[in-house]
Amino acid sequence: MRKLGTVLTSVAIMAMTTVGNVGAAGKGIVIDGSTTVGPISKSFAALFMKKYKVPVTVSESGSGNGAKSLINGSCDIADMSRSMKPQEIAAAKSKGVNPVQNVVALDGIAVVVHPSNPVRALTEAQIAGIYSGRITNWRQAGGPNFPIVVIQRESNSGTQETFRELVMKGKQVARTAETQASNGAVKNRVSQTRGAIGFLGFGYVDASVKKVAVNGVVPSVTSVKNRTYPLSRPLFMYTNGRPSGMVAKFVDLPKTPEGKRIINELGFVPKY
Repeated sequence: MRKLGTVLTSVAIMAMTTVGNVGAAGKGIVIDGSTTVGPISKSFAALFMKKYKVPVTVSESGSGNGAKSLINGSCDIADMSRSMKPQEIAAAKSKGVNPVQNVVALDGIAVVVHPSNPVRALTEAQIAGIYSGRITNWRQAGGPNFPIVVIQRESNSGTQETFRELVMKGKQVARTAETQASNGAVKNRVSQTRGAIGFLGFGYVDASVKKVAVNGVVPSVTSVKNRTYPLSRPLFMYTNGRPSGMVAKFVDLPKTPEGKRIINELGFVPKY
């Protein structure tokens, strides 16, 4: 499978031609949100613009900001790596926006370490212990006598919120944890730091980091799809109401052979 380094890397992609009145601004489809879902939207956008000559803009400001953009009417599709929160849905309803959840793909949050780290598996309890600050040396988790450098995502990240929900279960992340702004930034930091541990979307994992088994299960296409990997999750594209027209065609791409091919090539798992 080709990984994310082989796909479009620009934060925004836009065509120069326009076909009809499309999207909230009447000038194309505007997408904002998750850095995890972003590569899927970017590749979909390239396909969509070539096929329909409709401009598509993709921004990656995080799941929380994607939700805000949809609520404020400044995007047509909110990419999110978590479900909308009740308070976000309430805020949307107060502005006449009806958030509809569309599953785009399946993903696993991969726990990764530096390739030189001999640790191959951790339990959820050990990971929670590391992130809470209770476990501070790899020797306490079956590894070498070396300090652990804890890497997390920013608070606006859907990946961060899902990790806190699935792993931390109400426990606080240690204040000593370093914060990175994207999946790519986490991967880079871990790949350059011998004692580091981080978590990122499954599609971002490459040879520069080593994924570890969680509760004895390694994240893979099979373990994510059958949900045996404990940190599996769906990825979403939210729309205001049931999508129609070109927005509907875009959101339905994961159900098409071309869309499934793109999702596979990016290292994610097709839902349909």
